[in-house]
Amino acid sequence: MDNGRIMPATPDDLGRPPSDGAIFDRIVAAVLEQKLAGGAKLPEAALCEAFDCRRSQIRRVLVVLAERGVVTLHPNRGAFVAKPSAEEARDVFEARRAIERSIVLTAASRIDANGLSELRANARAGAVAEAAGDRSESIRLSGQFHLRLAEVAGNAVLMRFLEDLVTRTSLIIGLYGSHSVRSCSEPEHDALVDALARRDGPAAAAVMEHHLKHIESALDIRDGAKAPVDVRRLFGAA
Repeated sequence: MDNGRIMPATPDDLGRPPSDGAIFDRIVAAVLEQKLAGGAKLPEAALCEAFDCRRSQIRRVLVVLAERGVVTLHPNRGAFVAKPSAEEARDVFEARRAIERSIVLTAASRIDANGLSELRANARAGAVAEAAGDRSESIRLSGQFHLRLAEVAGNAVLMRFLEDLVTRTSLIIGLYGSHSVRSCSEPEHDALVDALARRDGPAAAAVMEHHLKHIESALDIRDGAKAPVDVRRLFGAA
């Protein structure tokens, strides 16, 4: 993965296949950018061909992805991108509200001018991507905004939980949201940064609560059907 964008899955300059971590990152990025929808099948043979690697390597990566909640493994059926139920979707947003409230309360006391500048730049870049119709980049930047806040808060355990939840949120938006649904809005991110700049933790927490509820309220479980994805074409070399 290069700056969060999907790159051709070619071996390295020495002719070796990509590492487990590189394959993991590529698949997670495809989920985050909604290029792989919930329920999409991930055939081992197609993944081996796309990444030019052995089946044993793909299986290792799929096990880790399953542990992170990105895919589900079904005996005799194979691997599928996780497809959260409506109840699971609500649970994810409830967990995010709890975790991100704690994150912003801590971030408000720790953030510096550089961190504020980075968050404002991210919000601007997300708005530009949205205006240009680059939905995948907009989604990537939205997730990056929330993870940067967790980084500022300095709790590695909460950041790990949030990484998983951000990935699952992208799956949920892809499954239950129409193409008009945005994962985040620039004005809400701006309001959050303004509260952080004032070091007003309670205000930042209130903005975050509203922000996440706004995203959840825009979802519609009737919009779940997605077309199959050709993983050879998605991950393979051009």
